[in-house]
Amino acid sequence: MAAPTGTSSFKVDGKTAIITGAGSGINYCFAKLLLSRNCNVLIADLALRPEAQRLVDEYTGKDGKPRAVFVKTNVTLWPDLSNMFDQADKEFGGADIVCPGAGVFEPPFSNFWIPPGDPKSKDDPSGEKGSGLGHYGLLDINVTHPIRTSQLAISRWLNPPKDSKVGKASPMNPKRLVHISSIAGQMPGFPIPLYIASKHAVSGFVRSLGPLEESLGIRVNGVAPGIIKTPLFTDNPEKLKLFDEASDTWVMPEEVAEQMLRCCEASDVTGGWILEVLKDKYRNVEWQNAPGPEGTGSTVSNTAEMGRDVFDWLAMPGWGTVQK
Repeated sequence: MAAPTGTSSFKVDGKTAIITGAGSGINYCFAKLLLSRNCNVLIADLALRPEAQRLVDEYTGKDGKPRAVFVKTNVTLWPDLSNMFDQADKEFGGADIVCPGAGVFEPPFSNFWIPPGDPKSKDDPSGEKGSGLGHYGLLDINVTHPIRTSQLAISRWLNPPKDSKVGKASPMNPKRLVHISSIAGQMPGFPIPLYIASKHAVSGFVRSLGPLEESLGIRVNGVAPGIIKTPLFTDNPEKLKLFDEASDTWVMPEEVAEQMLRCCEASDVTGGWILEVLKDKYRNVEWQNAPGPEGTGSTVSNTAEMGRDVFDWLAMPGWGTVQK
């Protein structure tokens, strides 16, 4: 499928990207790939893993290289999200590519099966720890943050500051939004229902913004990775036990980053696509009647064990009750 009629081609060379969550994992690999293609990157994250710090140290803008800048960002705070755009304006004159990629995978601190009020949960039912009632941290990170970031990006592109180097978005001056969904957005998952819900939300959101490309030159896409070898798995023993090294296969984050680059540059990709990425395999997942994910990198063997853990938690006296 060709790009919409009347739109200009897009190359990352010489551009600038804002990427949340690029301190590790898929988003780190995307940042590294963009930098290797002469694209500046603003990394917005709470902290940098050692490999991300080395990337920032290497790409200083000297010797003809592009530049990487780290801006400490809590993606659940809207002022922090606004600040990363302000910093991109200050450091680079704006950004042509925005990837609200930060996400979490049903962690103990915001987990449907570890309810607010449990000592492991940071989701506070009283409102005393935060700004009010009714917030799941996972949904703030995985859903609200990409939605708000998209609003901010579109606003900047349609109303650029006077000193902007990226200019106003149009079919002749295109911009790119790249989201991180998941194959979890195509299926149920009893042990991880908040994560499943969040990725269904992201996929629906991306598909809904598809018409922006033809009218305004703003292409909004999402990638839907399979089972990815990132710290979301490898740094969490309770998640890592889902994976059987003898029978399961990881999809590498570099493979996902390559498809994120395709979302930016490829003429056969159009706005609203959800690009599923499995091992050595990718496809656009249509919103109607699409078969589920199938192939190497789409499954883990030990989900039943995690399901048993859930029922053990539910059997505990007082599950879900809030102590007054």
